[in-house]
Amino acid sequence: MKPIRNADFAPYLQSFFTEQLLSQRSASPHTIAAYRDSFRLLLLFVKSRLDAEPATLAVNDLNGALITAFLDNIEVKRKNSVRTRNARLAAIHSFFRYIALQEPRYLALAQQVLAIPQKRAIRRSIAYLKENEIRAILTAPDLSHWSGRRDRALLAIAVQTGLRVSELVGLRVGDFVPGTAAHIRCYGKGRKERCTPLQPDAVRILRAWIGERKCASTDPLFPNLKGGFLSRDGVAYILAQHVATAAPTCPSLQRKKITPHVLRHTTAMTLLNSGVDRTVIALWLGHESPETTDIYFHEDLQIKQRALDRTTSPKLKGVRYKPPDQLLAFLESL
Repeated sequence: MKPIRNADFAPYLQSFFTEQLLSQRSASPHTIAAYRDSFRLLLLFVKSRLDAEPATLAVNDLNGALITAFLDNIEVKRKNSVRTRNARLAAIHSFFRYIALQEPRYLALAQQVLAIPQKRAIRRSIAYLKENEIRAILTAPDLSHWSGRRDRALLAIAVQTGLRVSELVGLRVGDFVPGTAAHIRCYGKGRKERCTPLQPDAVRILRAWIGERKCASTDPLFPNLKGGFLSRDGVAYILAQHVATAAPTCPSLQRKKITPHVLRHTTAMTLLNSGVDRTVIALWLGHESPETTDIYFHEDLQIKQRALDRTTSPKLKGVRYKPPDQLLAFLESL
């Protein structure tokens, strides 16, 4: 017979979501979803390790060793990236900070879990599209079909505005503001509203797309086949389809892994190569700080080449190495 457990984890977790995240912090649906997925994976792992149903768990069951084992498991067995591992840990840290304030008797346990560090990730080169690759993808949709005209408008706005995919799928028809200063209005991270200006060709595509539809201002700007909002996976699927269509005419696309976020990087690199200041790029993309745009400076070889052109190379005369000893000369000849 299993001992009776002090099943206090479930009430604390529920109040963490309902009171802390929703009521007090007004967390966005994306944050709620990310935290939900993190704890769902954690509870499934704990269930397999402790042979206990999630509803019967005690807070003390989730110690530092178990949390670390969970993080190693999602990285090794689920093949999650270090960034995903760190995102899961951030959700767990947030919960244990809440526990430490709500129940002082769990302070030592909370400190143990909060001491688990974020893992350093390798910063890889960012992927972005060149002008010919952008052109190939934008001309890939079949404009004789409704979905093709939607896809062209979607991809054109994504490349020109650099919106996050979550911002892109949340756009409504009323968020497009036409006129002499045409722009897209969206709500980004931190519930911040920002406006992104549109070029004439993007305005023309959007006008044509909205004009053929009988829709209200509250309807999705880029709906799915049922008229609802596209999902993030839906945008990734659409992009993958048109990249596959464009690849035969643009072979360089076959060597790149192109995701919706690559379109955002493409916008940043286009602005940077056009001489736009990094502060403006940060405002354009909705970054919290201009320093976030520094990653694009590392990728821009044109900026590095211009810096190299301003430097002068020292005039060095080549000298052939001569071993000072016969034995060394023999070894060098081997």
